Amino acid sequence: MRRGLFYIICIGILISFPACSVKKNNVEKIRDLSFAVLSEEEIPEELDARIKEKGKNAFKITYSDKGKLYIAQGYGRKETNGYSVEVTDCYETENAVYICMNLIGPAKEEKVIRTETSPYVVVELDAIDKNVVFE
Repeated sequence: MRRGLFYIICIGILISFPACSVKKNNVEKIRDLSFAVLSEEEIPEELDARIKEKGKNAFKITYSDKGKLYIAQGYGRKETNGYSVEVTDCYETENAVYICMNLIGPAKEEKVIRTETSPYVVVELDAIDKNVVFE
């Protein structure tokens, strides 16, 4: 009796293995995406309001409107001026849009003023119905 139960359990385990599979995310670049970095005046009102809502905290926001996709990333409160955000890459894969950004600190030769800033960047590109991955 015990031996029969053991075989039934083993067969059940073996049958369940093919049902379990790991889906790999395909992160191979399909193409680079063309984008524009927006000035404060160019940011859509609703997105601008969401950015202001975040205040001095770090954030990552995506927003779609009128056939455009907007991607915004902020780095939170900084104690001095001279910070900027650089977009180093923006590309599409099978499953997502990837965007890579870097915070750049004040240059050594730059005169730094002790004043609170909150560096962020907003990019605009044609709408793509895929998740956005911030790198």
